[in-house]
Amino acid sequence: MNYWVAFQTLVIKEILRFSRIWVQTVLPPAITTALYFVIFGTLIGSRLGEMDGYRYIDFIVPGLILMAVITNSYANAVSSFYQAKFQRNVEEMLIAPIPHWVILAGYVCGGVARGVVVGVLVTIVSMFFSDLSIHSYGITLAVFVLTSVLFALAGFINAVYANSFDDISIVPTFVLTPLTYLGGVFYSIDLLPPFWQEASLFNPVLYMVNAFRYGLLGVSDIPISTAFHIILGFIVALFAFALYLLKKGIGIKS
Repeated sequence: MNYWVAFQTLVIKEILRFSRIWVQTVLPPAITTALYFVIFGTLIGSRLGEMDGYRYIDFIVPGLILMAVITNSYANAVSSFYQAKFQRNVEEMLIAPIPHWVILAGYVCGGVARGVVVGVLVTIVSMFFSDLSIHSYGITLAVFVLTSVLFALAGFINAVYANSFDDISIVPTFVLTPLTYLGGVFYSIDLLPPFWQEASLFNPVLYMVNAFRYGLLGVSDIPISTAFHIILGFIVALFAFALYLLKKGIGIKS
């Protein structure tokens, strides 16, 4: 019961943290996505025609929604935990009589909460530009949540290793953004030459985007079972690694 109280307190703190500054955390992704729809969907998409049997603007909707989920889940976890390190609040949690997995789960759920809120808002925005339909509610919801969990874990790990505020922006800029843009958000990998199709298979974001696209539209460049195995595998590996770092106090204990 005490563990539940600690977990609940952490999650509520995380939700209040990003909701109090919603103009900075929730609103910008919706505006950015609306611009993507106007530029890539309406202006450029009208000249590209169909992709995989769908209008181009409909084809990119799943990728744009998931891109917002990825970015915000990651950003919430990395900024929140690094701030706790910087203010030395995390040391109080580590000496408290609660398991490390509760602390990790609290921060991850906070990232998931922000990812879900932003993802829902972006989905609402997309309805003004696209005739959004859902092929499979189960797959759509599962990929939505699992992707958010995965990148919240990745953000937590980034925060553990970060030694300055500049460090928490290096990975999103030089790793996360390229992986997202090259993850099939704006195109089908069937359009790529054979070499680049094979190279794209090493990008984990490709599996998430295609699984989510299958959930919404029913089309995918990747087998759905393979996509889920990749996503779940990354979640297990990142959770185990993050928990190890937390137990060892790496990047936390001086």
